[in-house]
Amino acid sequence: MATKIGIRQLVEFVLRSGDLNETKNSQNTALNGARIHRRLQKQRGKNPDYQSEVYLKTEVTMNDNEYLISGRADGLKITDKSILIEEIKTSDQPFEELSDNTLELYWGQVKVYGYLILKDQPEFDHVTLRLTYFQVSTEKITTDEQVYSREELNAFFKNLIDEYEYWLVLRANLRKERNTTIKELQFPFPKFRTGQHELAAAVYKTILYETRLFVEAPTGTGKTISTMFPAIKAMGEEKIQRLFYLTAKQSTRRVAEEAIELMASKGLKLKSITLTAKDKIRFPEQDVPPEKDPYMIGYYDRLKPALSDLLTNEDSITREVIEKYARKHQVDPFEFSLDASLFCDVIICDYNYLFDPLVYLQRFFIEKDTDNFFLIDEAHNLVSRSRSMYSAQISDQKIAGLLKVAKKINTQPSADFQKQLKKVRRVFNQMKKVLKDDDLTEQITSDVPDKLLNTLSKFNDFMTDWMADQQPSDFLESAKDYFFDSLTFVKIGALYDDTYKTRIVVEDKHLTVKQLCLDPSHFLDKSLNLGLGAVLFSATLSPMDYYQSVLGGKENSLAYQLPSPFPAQNQAIMVTRYVQTTYRQRPFSQDDIVESLHTLVSGKTGNYLCFFPSYGYLKQIETLFEEKYPDISTVMQTSTMDNVARDEFLDKFQDNPDHTLLGFCVLGGIFSEGIDLRGNKLIGVAIVSVGLPGLSVENNLIRDYYDQENGHGFEYAYQMPGMNNVLQAAGRLIRSSHDKGIVLLLDQRFASFRYTQLFPNHWQNRQNLNSLEQLQQAVDKFWKGASNED
Repeated sequence: MATKIGIRQLVEFVLRSGDLNETKNSQNTALNGARIHRRLQKQRGKNPDYQSEVYLKTEVTMNDNEYLISGRADGLKITDKSILIEEIKTSDQPFEELSDNTLELYWGQVKVYGYLILKDQPEFDHVTLRLTYFQVSTEKITTDEQVYSREELNAFFKNLIDEYEYWLVLRANLRKERNTTIKELQFPFPKFRTGQHELAAAVYKTILYETRLFVEAPTGTGKTISTMFPAIKAMGEEKIQRLFYLTAKQSTRRVAEEAIELMASKGLKLKSITLTAKDKIRFPEQDVPPEKDPYMIGYYDRLKPALSDLLTNEDSITREVIEKYARKHQVDPFEFSLDASLFCDVIICDYNYLFDPLVYLQRFFIEKDTDNFFLIDEAHNLVSRSRSMYSAQISDQKIAGLLKVAKKINTQPSADFQKQLKKVRRVFNQMKKVLKDDDLTEQITSDVPDKLLNTLSKFNDFMTDWMADQQPSDFLESAKDYFFDSLTFVKIGALYDDTYKTRIVVEDKHLTVKQLCLDPSHFLDKSLNLGLGAVLFSATLSPMDYYQSVLGGKENSLAYQLPSPFPAQNQAIMVTRYVQTTYRQRPFSQDDIVESLHTLVSGKTGNYLCFFPSYGYLKQIETLFEEKYPDISTVMQTSTMDNVARDEFLDKFQDNPDHTLLGFCVLGGIFSEGIDLRGNKLIGVAIVSVGLPGLSVENNLIRDYYDQENGHGFEYAYQMPGMNNVLQAAGRLIRSSHDKGIVLLLDQRFASFRYTQLFPNHWQNRQNLNSLEQLQQAVDKFWKGASNED
């Protein structure tokens, strides 16, 4: 199978030079650019000889390997006497301000198209190349044409390939070594755990059949290695060339790195890279404008030696490795990691690099590439994350402060800024007046906020030019912040469809407008379609049809649920039917909760966690518990914990403790998933309430939307998200085959069919308890049985 190389990728890699200057980057969306392309192509299409989006390709043999060089020309017109190829580019910058290197890249791309078309049309000796440049802010179109001979384009293409040959040979050698070691690679453990072999086989078949698979694999299955190993084996057979391991949390990224390291210790040789967010990987000395940033000035002149050094000497490219080589070669670490990723086989990164419409990796995800395959870890997190990605809000709250500061700056640029921002304020004021006239403080509508979007779009165009001419200052940074809010709002506005609602709220005299995406499933589906297939997996994907529906796999995916790999008798599930935690009943049940927690922790000395739906409820019960049982040590999660505080909290949970510790935590928080307290570090988990999200206008909008879609509004908006938090928290308990403990569910609703039907299979032996006395007996019986087994 020939290795694919995009024409744009080839040209940019070989010909790009000079600075990495962020201020010159276009602020327009790919969607906006595509619309302009279609508009111009439609105009050209009135000529019957004009063809749009013409796919061109050629194969190059080098180092005994085949390479497919391919791309799409925006326009092609062939007549009996001539050939014209058109390349359309869009940006905010005036054509005359484009750098020489930018123009070289533009022309380089269309010259490759010229070479390819003459290769297919031997009767022609020349081709006319046209560059059409559309300046978005003014809609000014600039056209330039150049005529090239067959000899000139042959020489250009040969020089391009000769320059790239080193990188082609490097990549070929890397892949040859990769494939050889993959063929010899065995599963990196002496034997498969229960369910692991079946999961690995299902993942392999998913790649083979080019489809999607949703997998629920309980804690302890070894999901990471069970999905990565078969995907890498398929890579060795050239079924795929690149694996994206997408995660929601830093901790799961580290687990993926460890899986690669484990296979590397067994002989695997491939290039893996972990992408770190831009704001977390910048060096302190980069806190200057791009034109003064030593890591950006001349970036492209130093990039290739840096890449050669990195790829020759490193296999596992973590954040620390990127920073080491970025400092050595003085290149921007974030951009360096993206450029290095083009040569990597496994890319470990956050969800947003595939799914987020604002920050997705354009170098990989502009169009479908069947060389790519996706592993989506902890897929349950993608439900809320994706709604956030496709929603946006903007307020007039910052406007008054910006205008006040700008008024003190007596310059023409400041006056221009005030004029444009006042236009934005005027639209906000008009929207406020409409609400006031109707005696409303809030309005929900299905209408696109067109007038606001149009005004903000013009403001964005102004700001793009205005910012480039300003000197660094605190005022400029504040103006930039509002510009980025506006930019995000406009970009999301371009996606607005019937899955959206607009929420307009007046609070403390300020107006906020939110574009709320209630159902992002079709956006997720489009993103997942950019690769060969995907496996979305988690310990909690029940009910499966819910997750397939909300994550874009309703019509085109398979489902697979694994049993728990651990003995069922190691975990007791106890439901207290005598406890009610609905909001109205909380004052009357708090004593029962305190006594139930005391009964749980008195059964055996050890460490316990108790989860609550809110900090307020947590603090209320924690205070009562401490007052009544001051001899039992407690520790409490707070809303302001950083990584240091988190580690200090977890460090208190030691193996085989000589006294009991009870931790109070929040459902859905930092301790309800992603922590691993193995062995005797945790022997009991209590969960207070069914974890329903708080009643809110926005959750009710989700409820109403799904009521219309499928009649399951309450379940989709409230019950499923709450139950997922419950299952995640309970999953902290049994982490290995030797772990034993009790999950105590403190809410009578857990005994109802509405919830028991959502219980995983390994919870089917639950016990319903009607009193504290029954709880005491059940706890004693469990630990007595566990002691006898030991």
